[in-house]
Amino acid sequence: MNYHYKIIIQWSEEDKCYVVSLPEWGEFCHTHGDTYEEALKNSQEVLEMLIESYIEDGQPLPEPQIIGKLVQAA
Repeated sequence: MNYHYKIIIQWSEEDKCYVVSLPEWGEFCHTHGDTYEEALKNSQEVLEMLIESYIEDGQPLPEPQIIGKLVQAA
């Protein structure tokens, strides 16, 4: 299946790492990484675990927050 969940990656000067938020999964669903690539990889792993867990427990998956169609400038 192909899911489209939002992943927000931001540098944290306080923590000296990239902090990742997964907003559809609740305000406390976060992970991190020392590099942007590591943070992205960790977020993908967390998403996979969350999806598998919800499906195994018979819980409905959160609705993805989808933004409108992007328009390219001419």
